[in-house]
Amino acid sequence: MRIINRRPSRLPALALGLVPFIATLLVYAVASHYRRLENPADKLLPSLDSMGQAFWRMAAVPDRRSGDLLLWVDTFDSLWRLGSGMAVSTLLALVLGISIGFIPHIRSALAPYIATFSLIPPITILPILFITFGLGEVSKIALIVIGTAPIMVRSTAQAVLDIPREMIIKAETLGASVWQMVTRLVLPQVLPKLITALRLGLVPAWIFLISAEAIASTTGLGYRIFLVRRYLAMDVILPYVVWITLLAFLLDRLLLLLSRRAFRWNHLGSDAL
Repeated sequence: MRIINRRPSRLPALALGLVPFIATLLVYAVASHYRRLENPADKLLPSLDSMGQAFWRMAAVPDRRSGDLLLWVDTFDSLWRLGSGMAVSTLLALVLGISIGFIPHIRSALAPYIATFSLIPPITILPILFITFGLGEVSKIALIVIGTAPIMVRSTAQAVLDIPREMIIKAETLGASVWQMVTRLVLPQVLPKLITALRLGLVPAWIFLISAEAIASTTGLGYRIFLVRRYLAMDVILPYVVWITLLAFLLDRLLLLLSRRAFRWNHLGSDAL
């Protein structure tokens, strides 16, 4: 049997998936050890032990000035901003995407505009958002929406256009109204694709969130990373980067699990990534 037709069982697949992570950890540990042998005060590659202590301090030791557990305050604020922005983007993708994909007049009016708007680098709009909305939460959430909604709208509209025309004709033949076709035909077909668009949209959303927090914020994961960089506190920065990666991974897996549970038919015979 050729290797492309061989599938590892559950336990070997898990082991293979862990190998790159363990290898990265070992390479870092070795590099950190030899770098600190040359300079014990080196801050660029802190030891795993010092990073663990720093992470524990941020997560479990109250801050002297505020009394807060900084890691959890930063995590809550960042996730709230991320969730608010992605919720707005998802709603826009659902409403505008279906409208553009299903109604030709709306497609003619909005599709070129959305396509053009999606090409604007969102980071360039950040100063405008700060001037317009101030340095509060609105500007940060707006940046996430501007950076993710247009792409999600286009993806959703394309999913509507991909629905076989025969299904729509059959629904019209049976006397279904436009609203009935949207709710009973289009929506069930589009929702799995919308979850996929949401998963893909989380990647740039994290980038825009961290960028906005780094520039103008007093809490958040991005704010903390850029605050401690002036002290070369890599023992805090690296654990925060790993923590952000873990949060992003968990959000992605939860959305995938939701899609698999709610739309089993969409995952039959395929290995979803």
